[in-house]
Amino acid sequence: MDVSTAMQEHEDGAGQQPEDGPGSDPRQDASWAAGGERLTATTRAMLDAMDSVVDGKHQAVRTALLVLLAGGHLLVEDVPGVGKTLLARALARTVGGVVNRIQFTPDLLPGDVTGVSVFNQDRHTFEFRPGAVFANIVIGDEINRASAKTQSALLECMEEHQVTVDGTTHRLEEPFMVVATQNPVESEGTYPLPEAQRDRFMARITMGYPDPEAELQMLRTHQGPLPSSAPVNRLAPVTTTEEVLQMIEAVSRVHVSEAVARYVIDLGRASREHPDVLVGASPRSLLQLLRAAKAEAAISGRSFTTPQDVAGAVPVVFPHRLMLRRRSTQEAAQADATTQRILHSVPVPAGP
Repeated sequence: MDVSTAMQEHEDGAGQQPEDGPGSDPRQDASWAAGGERLTATTRAMLDAMDSVVDGKHQAVRTALLVLLAGGHLLVEDVPGVGKTLLARALARTVGGVVNRIQFTPDLLPGDVTGVSVFNQDRHTFEFRPGAVFANIVIGDEINRASAKTQSALLECMEEHQVTVDGTTHRLEEPFMVVATQNPVESEGTYPLPEAQRDRFMARITMGYPDPEAELQMLRTHQGPLPSSAPVNRLAPVTTTEEVLQMIEAVSRVHVSEAVARYVIDLGRASREHPDVLVGASPRSLLQLLRAAKAEAAISGRSFTTPQDVAGAVPVVFPHRLMLRRRSTQEAAQADATTQRILHSVPVPAGP
């Protein structure tokens, strides 16, 4: 289930003003108003630009933007050829910053990702040569084709936005986001992502096949054989890295009532106590769920979160983190179904 469907099922009480929310804190309203209107306009322009090249996948586009504004990382999982890399490239093109792409393969080394120290014979010293991870948006294509050792090279980068090589720490660019794509683990030549790395991704989405109208539009607009003729290569930046940082800051100021915070905690506890779940949502995942809910509120033009914002983010934040008691080849679908049962087992607060 996607974010919009989950939000539709939890619409009761949507849009209500929290008693201890923005209406009772004029300073919070004032700080939001300073950048709220610009954020709404910029996100709308980014959505329009990405929708123009990713046909028929508005919800996936919206989730990718939500994760960017929440300061998280995105995992896109699906079969080959459905637009995973196209989505990542479209998001990167709308942000005017440094974009690097890493094609993960079995022989890729950790140093290829993070960088290495190289001896300079003229100066008789070691110099650090930054790897591909030194960028604002890093596209990790087919991440589960690399070995676990190479996959783990991203752990420090994703969590702490830094790289440590030979005892020296190097800060990464800000904003920093990893958009990784992976094929299902049933595909030949893939390695399952370690649990620790899956937990670093704020959200996991699947693209799915487009509907007939979207495929028809794709056939009309993607006929050119040369890469330079692809619509995504003609996308112009809609915003700058400085403005993205300002939008992330604005999202951090979105108000969260105690009722919403307790709802997040109740969802996490329900995932850990569910009989089908061996390992439930981690404390880190609850933080990321709340940040995703705040980003959803901001994109919707609100300075406060509602339970519906939280419920809408659960289907993309929880499933890839759940470790089920019974493993199968359909584990992703089982995790999605279990997440829905968890979501429906927790009472939704009466108001935001």
